[in-house]
Amino acid sequence: MISYMDFTSPSVQYSYDLRNNPLMRKDDRNYINSLSVKQLNTLGNVSLLDIFLSKSNIVEPHTHQNASELVYCISGAAVVSLINPFTKKLVNIPISPGQVGNIPQGWWHYEIATVDNTHLLAIFDAPIPEFIAGSDMLRLTPAEILSHSYCLDEALIKEALAPITKTVVIGPPANCHQRHHAQDYEQSNIPHTNLRDQNGYAQQQWVIGNGGHL
Repeated sequence: MISYMDFTSPSVQYSYDLRNNPLMRKDDRNYINSLSVKQLNTLGNVSLLDIFLSKSNIVEPHTHQNASELVYCISGAAVVSLINPFTKKLVNIPISPGQVGNIPQGWWHYEIATVDNTHLLAIFDAPIPEFIAGSDMLRLTPAEILSHSYCLDEALIKEALAPITKTVVIGPPANCHQRHHAQDYEQSNIPHTNLRDQNGYAQQQWVIGNGGHL
């Protein structure tokens, strides 16, 4: 990326406090602050999200059509999940402090905290990451189109999706009465095999899916 920044200008910025740019706040334990070239004009082809989550809270399924995403775990623990569009498999990557999960550009993915006080740093290879939320796809696609496309009951679709009235970002919404436990999800629904990394340390890889093709 070529920078045309005038570094002699008095408006040049070299630092920024992310707490001054909240992207989304669900409550005191679940919120996201952001940094892009709009806040720090000397940034190159990079931006980031500072993500704080309590157990079972999730950065909803979404895509970044213009950027890859590297998720670094600062504290706590999370599972980064993505759908590989080439293998038709869901891949779940557990991360703890010092570990990363990488999502290629445009891939469908989400992150869920498996313990309280989880702190993640999401780094993008774009000056301003674009975001397409699953909640928007669901609430803005007409129920009759979903019904017709997948041979589903239109009335049931409308009933199921009626509570989604805005972009969620961090789910479940604060007014949700259903309870899902991230730890139960992680242990019960994700088969895994032990692997070894390049240094000989044991790792775990979570993979779901039948590997079929359209």
